Amino acid sequence: MGSRTYGQFCGLARALEIVGERWALLIVRDLAVGPKRFTDLRQGLPKIPTNVLSTRLKELEQSDVVRRRVLPRPAAAVVYELTEYGRGLEDIVIRLGRWGARTLGEPRQDEIVTPDSMIMALRATFRPEAARGHRAGYELRLGEVVVHARVDDGELETGEGELSGADLVIETGPAVRALLAGELTSDEAIANGSVHLTGDSGLLATFAEMFQIPRSVAPLSA
Repeated sequence: MGSRTYGQFCGLARALEIVGERWALLIVRDLAVGPKRFTDLRQGLPKIPTNVLSTRLKELEQSDVVRRRVLPRPAAAVVYELTEYGRGLEDIVIRLGRWGARTLGEPRQDEIVTPDSMIMALRATFRPEAARGHRAGYELRLGEVVVHARVDDGELETGEGELSGADLVIETGPAVRALLAGELTSDEAIANGSVHLTGDSGLLATFAEMFQIPRSVAPLSA
């Protein structure tokens, strides 16, 4: 572990010593989706320097948050995955993502969306109570990023890539944030071309109801 400590006998302080360094929680976010090779993590976090990724992974391994595993097929490859202890962070990451989504606003010029970040965003904004009795498959396309969600009576399954037999395919861009934040209705999104749909267009309103970003808040003034 690094030498940075807070001098506090406190669970929060100890947690920050483990995952409070820059990039650590984003690594945990991506591993919460599934095991990754080093190159997969670099691709999903393109701005992280290679040496920083190596350091963070080593620190997380030493803290029993992450472990390495060798996959024998099709060729021997080392993947990183969350340990049982590390999986305890999944709900924390989801809740933190939901909290942070309140101040997302419009994407900054240099910001990107990745499959893992979008999958975790779907998990973070999902409202099981709004999905009771609903069964449908959704495919979400944001440029080259394609993810899917299958809803089954309040239960959610997410993954990367196309969904065979999807009830609704949604092709969109940054407007998806406004749609899920309730700033844009499904009818408005269809009418102004913010979304392009294939399948049952009536499901878009249901999708927006089940996946909701908390209303934005004004930034604190000095």
